[in-house]
Amino acid sequence: MERKKLTIRDIMKMKNNKKIVAITSYDYPTAKIADEAGVDIILIGDSLGMVILGYPSTLQVGMSEMLIHTKAVCNANPKALVVSDMPFMSYEYSKEKAILNSSKFLRLGADAIKLEGGSEYKEVIKNIVNSGIPVMGHIGLTPQKYKQIGGYRLIGKNYQEAKDLLDDAIQLEDSGIFSLVIEYTAYEVAKRITEKISIPTICIGSGPYCDGQIMVINDILGMGDYSPEFAKRYVDLKSIIRNAISNYKSEVENGKFPEKYWGMKDEDKKKFENS
Repeated sequence: MERKKLTIRDIMKMKNNKKIVAITSYDYPTAKIADEAGVDIILIGDSLGMVILGYPSTLQVGMSEMLIHTKAVCNANPKALVVSDMPFMSYEYSKEKAILNSSKFLRLGADAIKLEGGSEYKEVIKNIVNSGIPVMGHIGLTPQKYKQIGGYRLIGKNYQEAKDLLDDAIQLEDSGIFSLVIEYTAYEVAKRITEKISIPTICIGSGPYCDGQIMVINDILGMGDYSPEFAKRYVDLKSIIRNAISNYKSEVENGKFPEKYWGMKDEDKKKFENS
């Protein structure tokens, strides 16, 4: 039986009932494959800057890149909920700009947007939600602010950070988010937040006690030279691809490829050869 298109209501109902499976995707073919595998959420993350475009961080990613990759994923017509990241400085400085930029993703087919930040963005989130756009929150390690927080580090190891994260989660829920990503945070904090708020939490590097998990697709496929310590590689796709290309190169150089080719009709061939 073909599964139905998931909505934010479906995702919210999964809290305490079924673990949410989320993954990033940045293009049509991987979105098709991820959806065929039955994931619940496909996130077009601004991580595409680092794993697809070769940028040093997510700070270089702009709206144009995010919109192009969102359209590519949406062209796959996934049954999974499609969420697009709001890139750096696309929502911080203006209520109107935040709403306008958010709306561009939904016009392309996304079901919701995700933005990084704590309670300092609660009014921004309220404005976006009130305009009819579903919002997924993101706290803990927020890569767009890695320079401000002292690098890519585990968040919530001390009491004050832990308390601030819990307060942020509560205020973001009050602002209207439908789910919350908790990235690279002490597992006790993620567990407490999950118990405290009524919306689903989705962990990345924050332990097993959230309502779901999300991973960068390139990390689980073994596509890059570097993966964060919390990532799990399920296949070494980089080696598989490299070996396939090496075999192709070898067969071309040795005259073994192509194996199949087609020619002209005999009478036309003779006529052509005598022309």
